[in-house]
Amino acid sequence: MMTEHVSSFLAKSAIKAADIEHRRKIAFNVSMHNASVPKGKEQFANVELARERAKNAKWRAIESLDQRLEEFESCFTSRGGRVIWAETAEQALEEILAICKRKQCKTIVKSKSMATEEIHLNKFLEKNQIESIETDLGEYIQQLDGEPPYHIVTPAMHKSKEDVAKLFYEKLFTPPKLSPEQLTLVAREKLREKFTSAEVGITGANFIIADTGSIALTENEGNARLSCAFPKTHIVIVGIEKIIPSIQDLSLFWPLLSTYGTGQRVTVYNSILSGPRQPGEADGPEEMYVILLDNGRTNILQDEKQRESLYCIRCGACLNACPVYKNIGGHAYETTYSGPIGSVITPNMRGMKEWKHLSYASSLCGNCTEVCAVKINLHGLLLENRIEAVASGSATWQEKLAWKAWKTASLHRNLMNAGNHQIKDWMINKLFKGWTKHRAPLHFPQKTFNQQWSERHKQAREK
Repeated sequence: MMTEHVSSFLAKSAIKAADIEHRRKIAFNVSMHNASVPKGKEQFANVELARERAKNAKWRAIESLDQRLEEFESCFTSRGGRVIWAETAEQALEEILAICKRKQCKTIVKSKSMATEEIHLNKFLEKNQIESIETDLGEYIQQLDGEPPYHIVTPAMHKSKEDVAKLFYEKLFTPPKLSPEQLTLVAREKLREKFTSAEVGITGANFIIADTGSIALTENEGNARLSCAFPKTHIVIVGIEKIIPSIQDLSLFWPLLSTYGTGQRVTVYNSILSGPRQPGEADGPEEMYVILLDNGRTNILQDEKQRESLYCIRCGACLNACPVYKNIGGHAYETTYSGPIGSVITPNMRGMKEWKHLSYASSLCGNCTEVCAVKINLHGLLLENRIEAVASGSATWQEKLAWKAWKTASLHRNLMNAGNHQIKDWMINKLFKGWTKHRAPLHFPQKTFNQQWSERHKQAREK
């Protein structure tokens, strides 16, 4: 039986794939990315070696994840910070709420964070009468429009400058045809007051640094730095897989993330935060919390084959390379993490039975693996998900029946040769209505390859 998630995915995918204007916008933005990335790669003497080194560093970190996280906690708490371990999204939300209540918080400024999107933080805070303001321009645009992020790196990738101007006109009552520069100034003016008045700032983290007890942030707008500098309390929400062994590794990971994410040699703002404000320091929060989020990541950790997906640094390159993503867009997936990496990790984090369909939303072309900054075997992991779906009993009875019929027919040549091509045409096109709905009907030749082969060899022998 088709689940609600599958039905919704297929329906949204069909709409977006048929939307020529939507595909034009995505193609335009992806082309800009593709044009920039080769320039960013020029900074590496050997980019393949850099990718391999990064993968090895993440392997070391993930294989000793428990020790690395404890090392981080020890170093971070020694400087006055506090670490909170959250096994589930619900635990993370309750801890954040408890901090906000202690601080009598009414307004939060929040920088771009996929972890906060994963736990649906904004909706939760709204229910508890706490204003949560997205300060990243792309995220701010999406929040105004009531939409989740479209892309891991570029949240409003599917919107043109005309779309944004119209949105600001409708929501902020600005003139209807402002330029991108003018729109940015409007957003900056609106957000400036929030930065200075918010009691709490919330950010994610691009990396957790084990040996120094620090978190690393990389951005282009400076909003993350403002989100943790102005408010007296700074909360970091970060997945446990973001750990790297040493601060020395940043010299490799920051350029890789910038190059594969946006095509830059390095992003404009890069910050290392190692705790709250220390005596003698001029700025920074009075209190700093780091919430280490599991939320299904240990499910992946315990699977030796899927563990590799935890190496991901969220550059978004695989989304830009994926032919499926470029046609259906990010919202069709209905998950925080879309594209190839989302299709790999979501079934393992949220349940194979409900989300296995994402692993089938791939041509297995391997382009995602080819462009991955840390050389994750993404298309191989998608195939592993499919194998796991069948092994765990998540496959539908229709799927099981179809494969059993195919196996039986393949092992018995006479069954493949039985019946004429017209009968086969009718049966297959009736059976695979989903395939033929948007494609021409399937047609069998009058004779199978096996029959043609046998006839030719018989004729050759007779000669």
